[in-house]
Amino acid sequence: MTVRKNQAKLTPEEKRAFTNALLELKRTGVYDRFVSAHNSFLMADSDFGNRVAHRGPSFLPWHRRFLLDFEAELQKVNPKVSLPYWDWTADRAPDSSLWAADFLGGTRRARDGQVLDGPFAYPAGKWPITAGVDARQYLRRGLGAGGVQLPTKAEVNAVLAMAEYDAAPWNSAANGFRNHLEGWRGANIHNRVHVWVGGHMASAASPNDPVFWMHHAFVDMLWAEWQARHPKSAYLPAGRTPQVIDLHSPMRPWNNVTPADMLDHRKFYTFDTEGAAAPAKP
Repeated sequence: MTVRKNQAKLTPEEKRAFTNALLELKRTGVYDRFVSAHNSFLMADSDFGNRVAHRGPSFLPWHRRFLLDFEAELQKVNPKVSLPYWDWTADRAPDSSLWAADFLGGTRRARDGQVLDGPFAYPAGKWPITAGVDARQYLRRGLGAGGVQLPTKAEVNAVLAMAEYDAAPWNSAANGFRNHLEGWRGANIHNRVHVWVGGHMASAASPNDPVFWMHHAFVDMLWAEWQARHPKSAYLPAGRTPQVIDLHSPMRPWNNVTPADMLDHRKFYTFDTEGAAAPAKP
């Protein structure tokens, strides 16, 4: 069983294995297929219908499956690799170990945000940006330069306390856990992290930055924690709803995967915070 670990607790060997697997997927073109897929789905999703990956109830199950597919590709390169998660309520500074040159790199050029160190820096020659609308080929970040702060534990706990998964009108105006976690209402949780990292993470082609996977692995972990806190709260909507992915509607691009298939993460992996014998929470 795959165990997803806090990136702050990875050994140097685990960090190298993860970054080397990312570089190999980039070399073979597999990585950029995921970037292009996310870019196209974010651009297509809107509050006027066609919501699959964003701005709707399926935001969480869609990204859970998206991460599973990507993790499977990493494990084709190295079976020991799993997606780490970035707990941005704890590792909140641009000088956190996450951004060190031996992991994701973080030093950026002031005039354009170009990442200058680490394995994904453009001068290293192994991470050209080819997917998305920006013609510049170098990875860009801001790391707090826009003036926003990363979400706090208190803000996250307030969202985790919300008992209803989602609510009509099932979009960015909805007053439920999903929308508050996604960041269109309230404390702007998930969206604010994208803005804090800046650069490519603040675009539809956000997976160009490898931190995308670690950010969403933590968002996924928060969903699992919410499920454990509210075992009687179900995915909504449960029944057929126009222009919304209900519990049993297929999600593009898979078409044979529904939110119901994604409710129990323990069918696929566990987190390092979970006991081995703990029961799954649907």
